Amino acid sequence: MMRGVIAGQPSPFPVAHRLPGVLQEDEFLGRFLGAFDEALAPLFLSLDGLGAYVDPQLAPTDFLDWLAQWVGIEVDEAWTVAQRREIVAGAVAVHARRGTTAGIAGAVRLIVDGEVEVTDNGGAAWSAEPGGALPGRARPRVTVRVRPRPGTSVDEARLDAVVTAVKPAHVTHRIRVVND
Repeated sequence: MMRGVIAGQPSPFPVAHRLPGVLQEDEFLGRFLGAFDEALAPLFLSLDGLGAYVDPQLAPTDFLDWLAQWVGIEVDEAWTVAQRREIVAGAVAVHARRGTTAGIAGAVRLIVDGEVEVTDNGGAAWSAEPGGALPGRARPRVTVRVRPRPGTSVDEARLDAVVTAVKPAHVTHRIRVVND
């Protein structure tokens, strides 16, 4: 899709109409300012429709991929346009919960059609004394269990990449895909 100048598109705000009445009657000035109207018309029309470009449900398909970059989403060519729209629309909510089990589950649900369960072992380590022994389980771990709907499949490499991107960097993870 090509966006740009539309031949003969009238400007919603002609420059000549902003001139004092005496100057509006000057034929040369009217033609001269008409060139500005032709150049500015697409700008005014784009600004009027700006909301449609930044709304993932309305954005043109080619602009949707650019919009995905704005919200930190790496587009997978295997996604349908409907999936891209849903993922871009849900990106802000995913980023707000990033690093939590709910955030990981939300990110996985955007790419997997089925049940998603994320659990963590609650692992944390600290010591009341400098150099003292660490109590509890020191290695935090997240387990992502996915049960895809019958007839659907899961790209495990893509799933691993998504979990890696949204979990805390110091936390290890394990993915289990359960097919019935």
